[in-house]
Amino acid sequence: MYTIKEVAIKTGVSEHTVRYWAKSGFFPFIKRSESNVRLFEDSDLEWVKIVKCLRLVGMDSKSVKKYIDLCVIGDSTIKERFQIITDTRLKTQEKIKELTEQLSLLEYKENFYDNIIKYNLQDSWNPMNKSHDKV
Repeated sequence: MYTIKEVAIKTGVSEHTVRYWAKSGFFPFIKRSESNVRLFEDSDLEWVKIVKCLRLVGMDSKSVKKYIDLCVIGDSTIKERFQIITDTRLKTQEKIKELTEQLSLLEYKENFYDNIIKYNLQDSWNPMNKSHDKV
Protein backbone atom coordinates (compact mmCIF):
# COMPACT_ATOMS: atom_id res chain seq x y z
CA MET A 1 0.00 0.00 0.00
CA TYR A 2 1.19 3.49 -0.86
CA THR A 3 0.46 6.88 0.66
CA ILE A 4 -0.21 9.90 -1.52
CA LYS A 5 3.39 11.00 -0.97
CA GLU A 6 4.68 7.63 -2.23
CA VAL A 7 2.27 7.71 -5.19
CA ALA A 8 3.55 11.17 -6.06
CA ILE A 9 7.15 9.95 -6.05
CA LYS A 10 6.35 6.81 -8.06
CA THR A 11 4.27 8.60 -10.72
CA GLY A 12 5.79 12.07 -10.96
CA VAL A 13 2.44 13.66 -10.11
CA SER A 14 2.45 16.21 -7.30
CA GLU A 15 0.88 15.27 -3.97
CA HIS A 16 -1.55 18.15 -4.37
CA THR A 17 -2.66 16.87 -7.76
CA VAL A 18 -3.03 13.27 -6.55
CA ARG A 19 -5.22 14.55 -3.69
CA TYR A 20 -7.31 16.66 -6.07
CA TRP A 21 -7.77 13.74 -8.45
CA ALA A 22 -8.72 11.46 -5.54
CA LYS A 23 -11.33 13.99 -4.37
CA SER A 24 -12.59 14.18 -7.97
CA GLY A 25 -13.33 10.47 -7.94
CA PHE A 26 -10.64 9.45 -10.40
CA PHE A 27 -9.46 6.55 -8.23
CA PRO A 28 -12.58 4.57 -7.42
CA PHE A 29 -10.91 1.77 -5.48
CA ILE A 30 -8.49 3.48 -3.11
CA LYS A 31 -8.89 2.60 0.54
CA ARG A 32 -8.37 4.56 3.72
CA SER A 33 -6.41 3.60 6.80
CA GLU A 34 -7.88 3.67 10.29
CA SER A 35 -6.52 7.20 10.58
CA ASN A 36 -8.32 8.15 7.31
CA VAL A 37 -5.13 8.30 5.17
CA ARG A 38 -5.69 7.38 1.53
CA LEU A 39 -3.90 4.17 0.59
CA PHE A 40 -3.17 3.10 -2.97
CA GLU A 41 -2.48 -0.43 -4.17
CA ASP A 42 -0.38 -1.29 -7.23
CA SER A 43 -3.56 -1.52 -9.31
CA ASP A 44 -4.47 2.04 -8.24
CA LEU A 45 -1.18 3.27 -9.69
CA GLU A 46 -2.46 2.18 -13.11
CA TRP A 47 -5.42 4.51 -12.62
CA VAL A 48 -3.00 7.32 -11.73
CA LYS A 49 -0.99 6.64 -14.89
CA ILE A 50 -3.99 6.79 -17.23
CA VAL A 51 -5.38 9.90 -15.53
CA LYS A 52 -1.97 11.56 -15.81
CA CYS A 53 -1.81 10.64 -19.49
CA LEU A 54 -5.29 11.92 -20.26
CA ARG A 55 -4.75 15.18 -18.38
CA LEU A 56 -1.33 15.80 -19.96
CA VAL A 57 -2.76 15.49 -23.46
CA GLY A 58 -5.43 18.04 -22.60
CA MET A 59 -8.52 16.08 -21.57
CA ASP A 60 -10.62 18.10 -19.13
CA SER A 61 -11.48 16.71 -15.70
CA LYS A 62 -15.14 16.13 -16.56
CA SER A 63 -14.17 13.94 -19.52
CA VAL A 64 -11.60 12.05 -17.43
CA LYS A 65 -14.30 11.35 -14.84
CA LYS A 66 -16.64 10.10 -17.57
CA TYR A 67 -13.92 7.74 -18.83
CA ILE A 68 -13.25 6.48 -15.28
CA ASP A 69 -16.97 5.97 -14.68
CA LEU A 70 -17.23 3.95 -17.90
CA CYS A 71 -14.31 1.78 -16.77
CA VAL A 72 -16.06 1.11 -13.47
CA ILE A 73 -19.27 0.12 -15.26
CA GLY A 74 -17.31 -2.59 -17.02
CA ASP A 75 -16.90 -4.32 -20.35
CA SER A 76 -20.25 -3.17 -21.69
CA THR A 77 -18.61 0.26 -22.20
CA ILE A 78 -15.54 -0.91 -24.12
CA LYS A 79 -16.71 0.54 -27.46
CA GLU A 80 -17.36 3.93 -25.90
CA ARG A 81 -14.00 3.88 -24.07
CA PHE A 82 -12.30 2.82 -27.30
CA GLN A 83 -13.81 5.84 -29.07
CA ILE A 84 -12.71 8.20 -26.28
CA ILE A 85 -9.13 6.90 -26.43
CA THR A 86 -9.10 6.97 -30.25
CA ASP A 87 -10.41 10.55 -30.37
CA THR A 88 -7.90 11.61 -27.72
CA ARG A 89 -5.03 9.96 -29.61
CA LEU A 90 -6.01 11.73 -32.85
CA LYS A 91 -6.20 15.11 -31.07
CA THR A 92 -2.82 14.41 -29.47
CA GLN A 93 -1.26 13.55 -32.82
CA GLU A 94 -2.53 16.85 -34.23
CA LYS A 95 -1.07 18.73 -31.24
CA ILE A 96 2.24 16.94 -31.74
CA LYS A 97 2.25 17.98 -35.42
CA GLU A 98 1.54 21.59 -34.47
CA LEU A 99 4.18 21.57 -31.72
CA THR A 100 6.72 20.01 -34.08
CA GLU A 101 6.14 22.87 -36.51
CA GLN A 102 6.54 25.41 -33.70
CA LEU A 103 9.70 23.64 -32.50
CA SER A 104 11.16 23.89 -36.01
CA LEU A 105 10.52 27.63 -36.06
CA LEU A 106 12.07 28.05 -32.61
CA GLU A 107 15.14 26.06 -33.68
CA TYR A 108 15.45 28.22 -36.80
CA LYS A 109 15.19 31.42 -34.75
CA GLU A 110 17.66 30.06 -32.19
CA ASN A 111 20.17 29.40 -34.98
CA PHE A 112 19.42 32.82 -36.47
CA TYR A 113 20.15 34.56 -33.14
CA ASP A 114 23.20 32.39 -32.55
CA ASN A 115 24.66 33.63 -35.85
CA ILE A 116 23.83 37.24 -34.98
CA ILE A 117 25.70 36.86 -31.70
CA LYS A 118 28.66 34.98 -33.22
CA TYR A 119 29.17 37.41 -36.11
CA ASN A 120 27.99 40.60 -34.41
CA LEU A 121 25.23 41.17 -36.96
CA GLN A 122 22.11 43.28 -36.83
CA ASP A 123 18.76 41.52 -36.49
CA SER A 124 17.34 41.93 -40.00
CA TRP A 125 13.99 40.41 -38.95
CA ASN A 126 13.31 42.94 -36.23
CA PRO A 127 11.01 45.64 -37.65
CA MET A 128 12.66 48.16 -35.33
CA ASN A 129 15.86 47.81 -37.34
CA LYS A 130 14.21 48.61 -40.68
CA SER A 131 13.90 52.13 -41.94
CA HIS A 132 10.34 53.30 -42.35
CA ASP A 133 9.32 55.77 -45.02
CA LYS A 134 7.36 58.59 -43.47
CA VAL A 135 4.31 59.84 -45.30
